[in-house]
Amino acid sequence: MAVAAHADTLSRIRETKTINLGVRDAARPFSFLNEAKQPVGYSVDLCLAAVDEIKKELKLPELKVNYVVVSGAERIPKLQKEEIDLECGSTTNTKARQEQVAFSYTIFVAGMKVLVPKGTRVESLKDLEGMTVAVSKGTTSEKLFTQLNSSGEAKMQLVQYPSNNDAFKALREGKARAFAQDDALLLGLASKDKALDSLSLGQMAFSVEPYGIMMRKGDAKLATAVDRALSRVYSSGEIDQLYAKWFQTSALSIPMNRLTRDGFKRPNKEAGVAMLLGYSI
Repeated sequence: MAVAAHADTLSRIRETKTINLGVRDAARPFSFLNEAKQPVGYSVDLCLAAVDEIKKELKLPELKVNYVVVSGAERIPKLQKEEIDLECGSTTNTKARQEQVAFSYTIFVAGMKVLVPKGTRVESLKDLEGMTVAVSKGTTSEKLFTQLNSSGEAKMQLVQYPSNNDAFKALREGKARAFAQDDALLLGLASKDKALDSLSLGQMAFSVEPYGIMMRKGDAKLATAVDRALSRVYSSGEIDQLYAKWFQTSALSIPMNRLTRDGFKRPNKEAGVAMLLGYSI
C-alpha cells in the first residue's frame, strides 16, 4: 500500500540513507554546539540511539546524520516543512503543541523558574511585580509570562529576546532583573558562564515541563522506532550513565528529580502543566 511521503519518513530515509536532526546551539546540556561547533548533548545522544534503531529496522549499513541548527521559534515550522525529521533539543510536550506535532516518550522533566542575581527573592508572583524579565522567543516561558503579565497578576516589564543566549546576556549586563526559562537550561547557561556564585534560581516553580523528541504528526512508524529506542535505553539502565554524563559533571550538578525518574520507569507522554490554575503552556 502506498503511503503519503510526508507521513512516512522511514521510506524517505531508506531511499536517501539520510536523516535530518534538528539541534539547538545553546540549550546546554541538552543540545548545544561544542568548541568544535559539533552538536552534542543529552537529547542529541538520545536521538542518536533512535538513529541506531532506525538503521537496524531499515537494515541500512550506513545512515548519514545531517544536523540542522534551529531556534525556538523555528523548530516546529522546520519540522512541518520536512527540513528536519526529529527535533533533539529541550522542547516541552504541551497540549497546544500536540495539535501541531507528535512527541516521543518523555526524556526529562524540568520546572520553569527565574534566574536572578543572588539574594533576589522570587517566592510568589508578587515578587515579580515591577521587574524587567527576559524571555526567549517561541518558548513556553514566553507564553506563560505573557499570560501572567496581561492578566495583571504580576505587572512585569517583559523583554523578548531571540535566543536563550541573548536573554542570559541581558541578565548578566543588568538589562533584565530576571530571566524566565526551564531550571535545567538556566543552570546550564550559568554554569558555562561560571556565574553560579552570583546568580541563583528563584524558589517558585511556575510549571512542569516534560521534554520529548519532536516528530511530525501521523508519522507512526518513525514514532514507534523512536519510542522503542528510548524504552531500551531506559530499561537497560543505560539512561543512568547518560544522565550522569551530562547532568553530573564538575561544572554542573542537577540531581535526577522524581518526575524524570518516574518517566524512565514508566515511559509516558504526559503534557506539561502550569502550576497556576487556568494558565496553559
